[in-house]
Amino acid sequence: MSALARVLGTWFYLGYVPKGPGTAGSLGALTIAWVLHEYTGVSALWLALLGVLLIAPAVWAAGRMAKDTGSKDPQVVVIDEVVGQWITFAGASTLNAKSWIAAFALFRLFDIWKPPPVRQLERIPGGTGIVLDDAMAGIYAALVLFTGGWFNLY
Repeated sequence: MSALARVLGTWFYLGYVPKGPGTAGSLGALTIAWVLHEYTGVSALWLALLGVLLIAPAVWAAGRMAKDTGSKDPQVVVIDEVVGQWITFAGASTLNAKSWIAAFALFRLFDIWKPPPVRQLERIPGGTGIVLDDAMAGIYAALVLFTGGWFNLY
């Protein structure tokens, strides 16, 4: 297996966390996003753009790992959670403790629940299906986060 695909696909080995690797990947994404925001001033929209830009390398890494492991969606692949978590920030009107927590919880909810078309996107073969379902879960989470901001809930 390509070393680069493994590092990216597992999001710097967070995918090897024994319990809840998807949650670990989301927390890793959230941590990096928080650091970028707090120390460089990266906005919520820029974080979402980073998520969109990560789609192509994520599809490659996830597809390569799926092929190399012989698994349709290896549990150790968590770069898709990073994509979805960062896309979620597109809906944040502000970044504060409440919005960070809401973004994390909403993304995990939609990623686990998989309302249509999230589950259908998951059926696309290879890395594309592995990543696009999480991107769509991120879009749903962003819409709910946006609505919460509209009503000043955070």
